[in-house]
Amino acid sequence: MTTIILPEEVQNILHTLKRAGFEGFVVGGGIRNAILHKPTVNWDFTTNAKPQEILTLFKNSFYNNTFGTVGVAVQLKNPFKKSGKLSVIFEITTYRSEFGYSDHRHPDKIVWGETLDEDLKRRDFTMNALAFDGVRIVDLFGGIKDIKKKIVRAVGDGQARFAEDALRMVRAVRFATEYSFTIDPDTSSAISKNAALIASISGERIREELIKILSSDFPSDGIRLLKNTGLLSFILPELEKCFGIEQKSPKRHHVHDVGTHLLLSLSHCPSKDPIVRLATLLHDVGKPATFQKTDEGIITFYNHEIIGASIVRHIADRLHLSKNEREKLVTLVRFHQFTVDEKQTDSAIRRFIRNIGKENIDDMLALRTGDRLGGGARQTSWRLELYKKRLEDVQKQPFTVSDLKVDGHDVMKVFDISPGPKVGKILEMLFTQVVEGKLKNEKELLLEKISEFSEKKIV
Repeated sequence: MTTIILPEEVQNILHTLKRAGFEGFVVGGGIRNAILHKPTVNWDFTTNAKPQEILTLFKNSFYNNTFGTVGVAVQLKNPFKKSGKLSVIFEITTYRSEFGYSDHRHPDKIVWGETLDEDLKRRDFTMNALAFDGVRIVDLFGGIKDIKKKIVRAVGDGQARFAEDALRMVRAVRFATEYSFTIDPDTSSAISKNAALIASISGERIREELIKILSSDFPSDGIRLLKNTGLLSFILPELEKCFGIEQKSPKRHHVHDVGTHLLLSLSHCPSKDPIVRLATLLHDVGKPATFQKTDEGIITFYNHEIIGASIVRHIADRLHLSKNEREKLVTLVRFHQFTVDEKQTDSAIRRFIRNIGKENIDDMLALRTGDRLGGGARQTSWRLELYKKRLEDVQKQPFTVSDLKVDGHDVMKVFDISPGPKVGKILEMLFTQVVEGKLKNEKELLLEKISEFSEKKIV
């Protein structure tokens, strides 16, 4: 017996539809999540009421599309906390049938349906083709059985479903990854046969699914599924090229090919940040283009981090990552080859921090951890631990003039001058002495030095 308890806000939608004489069902992910005992924020509904009829029933509702979906703004009790509300949009869609998908994304024609059965037949997977009216569950395609058996299965003919919307193939991989499900063999076969259709899907839509895969508990399993189904060749062809690129050779510690190493690195990356995980997955993506093998059999990948940075910039643009996400991704790949040496000078470590930015230090160390473990090394070493300590110590020193404990106002006050180049020059002199260890970054000492400059008329 499957018991589903709906939030009060969701029940109110169903009650309003029924009081007005219409049918109303919760459909899709909300029911799936309820069975899996997972929280839901974005609840979806279906009904035989037409969009204009739905609009008259709900305040704060709007209809600005051609797909029969009315949005209703709701204050939902936060399912992730004991108190508080979330502002969300519930979507109520009229029963419909869809015909023709010439772009493999949108139906060419939509016809309002008369029955729930018509609507459920157009859904993607059996676990999402469930409906619940608050009393009974409608399960036409064995969705509950598939959920309990942990299977992702297409509704009806998988090839037909994926021809309708090619993104469903990536969604199948994402669901399998998020829930630790397996993909039904016939559904998996349909994905492999239709993988090329994913090229018709926008980078934004692919990005959303890819980020969810990378945010899951087992992201490398998702990437491996993308590869095994043939989707990776179209989504991340640059990564696909890394498989089979040999690394094992004299004077090298690697035992896996580049692609396998990258998957293992991702699986060991300690960061939960999907962009850091993406950087870990792609950090050696420049190796195929820089592969060289000497007569002695030694393999090299000189400057692969530079080539890799250029490659991931193109990937970021293709996926329409935000500016900050793109810059973080490129930075982590570009500088992941940093040297861990206990003999490095403070200035060398400072240069490394300037290159990657203070805000990316932990992310870079997470990438390095994944890289080490993905290459068969131990998680850390005494050199790496010492390097981390040096990073902490060096950060206690100022990195720019603005980090000094005095500013231009202090200089102008001591020198009794107005703003101008002289103020900046004095601050630079102070900064140099602090960086060189000749002067501590303490306000009292810095003011004394400014007074000394003034008395000696050094500037």
